[in-house]
Amino acid sequence: MSSSETLQQSSRAVRIWIITGIIMVFLQIVIGGVTRLTGSGLSITRWEVVTGTIPPLSQADWEEAFALYQQTPQYHKINKGMSLGEFKFIYFWEYFHRLWARLMFFVFVFPFAWFWWKGMLNPVVRRRLLIVVLLAGLEGFFGWIMVASGLIKRPWVNAYNLTLHLSMGILIFGYLLWTYFIARQPRPSDRLEPRWRKFGWWMVGIAFFQIALGAMMSGTKAGLFFPTWPDMQGMFLPGLLLDGSKWTGDSFIHYDTDPFVPALIQFLHRNTAYLLTGLVLYYFWNLRKMPISVTLQTGLWTLLSVLGIQVLLGILTLINCIASVPVLLGVLHQAGAVVLLGVLLYVVYQSAPVAGSSKGGN
Repeated sequence: MSSSETLQQSSRAVRIWIITGIIMVFLQIVIGGVTRLTGSGLSITRWEVVTGTIPPLSQADWEEAFALYQQTPQYHKINKGMSLGEFKFIYFWEYFHRLWARLMFFVFVFPFAWFWWKGMLNPVVRRRLLIVVLLAGLEGFFGWIMVASGLIKRPWVNAYNLTLHLSMGILIFGYLLWTYFIARQPRPSDRLEPRWRKFGWWMVGIAFFQIALGAMMSGTKAGLFFPTWPDMQGMFLPGLLLDGSKWTGDSFIHYDTDPFVPALIQFLHRNTAYLLTGLVLYYFWNLRKMPISVTLQTGLWTLLSVLGIQVLLGILTLINCIASVPVLLGVLHQAGAVVLLGVLLYVVYQSAPVAGSSKGGN
């Protein structure tokens, strides 16, 4: 990034537009969480980009949509005997999820073309926004692959496809948020030793990995197997994970017929949370002793607060996984993870490395 590009702050209209996109992506992730936890994601069996914008309007339309759903494995294995009224509930959430994605397309693409035509986007922001457009298209493709995976044999979507879909959504959120930071504040407020910038990026990477594990938790319904804390049904390490015969490709492919993968995912999710918490506390403790700006101080305290809330939400979600995952707690926990990642990115952006420095700091 050249110095001339770095120093160019984007216009207020562009910044408002970008932050609107960030909020919409965040809400789409939340809506996706509700859709998944209410079992609504397979209610619409067709991928119709244009005509799918219009929901069923007549009784005949509803009965046709319901008849298509009744042909799916989910209906026969889980929702056999569901009424049309119950079907309308799950249809709403999947429809809302897809409609919101279409709305994001219009909110993003047309202003993007306008700002570009008017020369209101500096080269750095323009390049990054082009990448966002490409990532969004890829995300839609992954979304349909995920839905299609639950229309053949399993009565739910493939956990790996779900993880890929959510991870891509998180990537778009983070990339667009960083673009907003560049547009809003081209020059970060602090200059710290490079080790702390690298340390921050390690935390971001671990947080992203933790969110992916959370998606696997949901996809494999891992919370239902060990709904206890701080132990896992009386153990720190479930004995199942010490059974060498379980460490096979079949165990990972057929994760829904054996508790091995759910146990492994939950063990990793718990302990990654402990690791991330320890790293954030270490980072906070060291940076608070440095002569940092009020902006970075605020970011650090916000990070600590959001982390505490997220840990509490995780524990509450887990211990309430009795027979099913609690929808409200599960959605709040997922939303909290996105907020935590956003705050981490903010803190990392504010702590730019000292130019020319190669030594670590204390």
